Order: sequence, then C-alpha cells, then structure tokens
Amino acid sequence: MTPQTDDGPLVDDIAARIRARIMNGELAIGKPLRQAALATEFGVSRTPVREALRQLQNGGLIEMQPNRGAVVRVPAPWEVRQAYEVRAELEALAARRAASRMTERQLTALREHNAVLREAAERAAGEQTAGGSPATTAANDCFHTVVCEAADNPWLSRMIDRINETFPRNVSSLALAGDERHRQLNIREHEALIDALTAHDADRAQEVMREHVINAGEHLTAWYERRSQTVFHG
Repeated sequence: MTPQTDDGPLVDDIAARIRARIMNGELAIGKPLRQAALATEFGVSRTPVREALRQLQNGGLIEMQPNRGAVVRVPAPWEVRQAYEVRAELEALAARRAASRMTERQLTALREHNAVLREAAERAAGEQTAGGSPATTAANDCFHTVVCEAADNPWLSRMIDRINETFPRNVSSLALAGDERHRQLNIREHEALIDALTAHDADRAQEVMREHVINAGEHLTAWYERRSQTVFHG
C-alpha cells in the first residue's frame, strides 16, 4: 500500500507566502491569482496552490469570482468600519494598560517611530508627493506594536493581530499618502498618546487611542469606498 503524503505544511507555507505578499501590497487588492503561475513560481503542482488559496479564501483575504478565479479581495466598507470599531476598543484597553507599564525604552521607541512619520510627511509636503512608503507603513505598525507590547497581555495582542491581519497593511499607508491633513492628524494623535503615556495617565491614553483608531477606521473606510468603485471597473 502506497503511503499517503501530508501536504499540510507545504500548503501552510504557500499560504503564508501569498498572505505576506498581499499584506505588504505586492499583490494589490483586486489582483487575479493564477494557480498555474503560482505553481510554477513555487515549484509545486497546482494542488497545494489550490488548497492554499482556499485557506486564504476562508480567512477573507481572497475571493473566487466568476470568469476571473481567485482575486485579492476588496473588503466591503462596512466590514472595515466594524472591524475598526472593535480594534478601537481593544487598542484603547492596550493603551490604558500600557500607561502604568510603559518603560523609558518603549517611550523612546514610540518617539522614534513617530519621527519617521513626521519626517516623511515633511518631505512629502516639500516635494509635493505622496507620503506613503514601506518605511512609513512599518513605522506606523511598530508604533502600535510597542503600545501592545507594553500592555503585557498576550490575549489582547493576539486579538488585535487577528483584526490587523484581515486587511493589507500597506493600505493604511496608501490612504494616508493621499491626504496631507490626515497624515498630520495621525502624527498629532500619536504625539498626544505619547504625552499621556509619559504622564502615566491611563484615562487619557485610553481616550486618545480610541479616538485615533476610530479616525483611522473612518478614513480607511472612505478609501475602500472609493477603491471598491474603481478596482474592477477602472
């Protein structure tokens, strides 16, 4: 009897590699994912690729469309708004916990990450260009990660990560890049949070973070509303 092979680890690896490319924007929303091309690229048959795409479909990152096959999914605006409502409460709790636990090293890291965003915004304003880049995406993500780490609650961090993994991470940067006013608001809200955390003011930190995430969610929702109208129709 021929032993059966377990493609589980291979499927998980392929799914993780595709997911990473979606999250960093290399595979843009609306982009078709061809099984044959992916199988050739990864040096495997179509079977594990098909299973990996099914896994990503179950996770909400891709969808199957008639006559197009698998495409990187464009989230509905209401999904974005609802997800950010939940994220706002979770990150507000993280900020509240962090207020009494934040170290000087972590506060320095927050200032450094926000400085990257500020410098990018100033450069973009001076050059009259968009301000989004992999560096600003990473700086913004790292800012929030530091707060979550300071909160010192793995359950809370996992729940926040689960929401963040639902949407490509570069999209927030793209949305910010096209709006100078919101870029500046994002930086000012970060500064207000740093001030509250430095003062160990848990109530203020919670309030600022909640408002910050809600504002980001509304801005991102509007971006997806515009994007969903054009991504498949030009």
